Amino acid sequence: MNNKVLIAGAGAIGGFYGGLLAKAGADVSVVCRSDYDIVKQQGYRIESATLGSWQFMPSQVLRNAADYEGQADYLILCSKVTADIDRVALIRDAVAPHTAIALIQNGVEIEHELQQAFPDNLLISGLAFICCNRIAPGKISHLAYGKLILGNLSNSHELNTPHLRDLFLRAGIECVISEDIIASRWQKCVWNAPFNPLSVLSGGLATQAILQNQENFVRRVMQEVCNIAEACSHPLPTDIVESHITLTREMPPYKTSMLLDFERGHTMETEAILGNAVRAAQRQGVDCPCLQSLYVLMQLRELQIRSSGPLK
Repeated sequence: MNNKVLIAGAGAIGGFYGGLLAKAGADVSVVCRSDYDIVKQQGYRIESATLGSWQFMPSQVLRNAADYEGQADYLILCSKVTADIDRVALIRDAVAPHTAIALIQNGVEIEHELQQAFPDNLLISGLAFICCNRIAPGKISHLAYGKLILGNLSNSHELNTPHLRDLFLRAGIECVISEDIIASRWQKCVWNAPFNPLSVLSGGLATQAILQNQENFVRRVMQEVCNIAEACSHPLPTDIVESHITLTREMPPYKTSMLLDFERGHTMETEAILGNAVRAAQRQGVDCPCLQSLYVLMQLRELQIRSSGPLK
């Protein structure tokens, strides 16, 4: 099986996992817009607390997917899931008939538009459990974790997904295949739903400070997400809230991706993480007052950014 990989949305997450695939022997190219000039010249510098430091020079560094030379076996989409990013347009020109499309993105119920746009391609939904930030153009800091969960969004048993898993394993990162990737998405939302918005609404507190001061509220939000997932026929492990609380206590002080977007004045993943969960709750008749309150407050914060820029 060939190992030609194109990463679209090659920021912190895309650059880090692209660098791992290159270490495993894959031919990895990137669509990189904001850091194009730096990455084109010198690639990525990845500094990992657990895997060491290395330089990753992609085979091709592109401004647009249409410029990709060749046909990708895997097109891995790592962009934000926001209204101002057209994910279909971002990748369409590089999708060949045999290309497997993998999303490594946050949020729940985010796959439908890609399934509609590429009905004949294998679509792999993926989740990254990682503390990883872009700290400068072309420079990525990997603080902790890194586990990937992959799962097909069809009943297909093609070998593409196990092969992609094996490439990540070869590079030294934990990667597993989920038989219910939708449930796995809800499982990650249990953590994202409280900590991402609270990091913004608190004015920039790290995850540990949020937990130390508002653990009861965090637990209530987490339980509401569990209730929604169960109503959507994707029940989560009974210890999921406790395990996420423990994980947060053990992780290093960490700025969430939503907080970093807020500080830069960028659109945040409010709809993918909160809005979609609230709409699923409404569809299923599940009460989620804490989650809904976070959603409303984040909508106002988004409005504030559009009106006057980020808070100083």
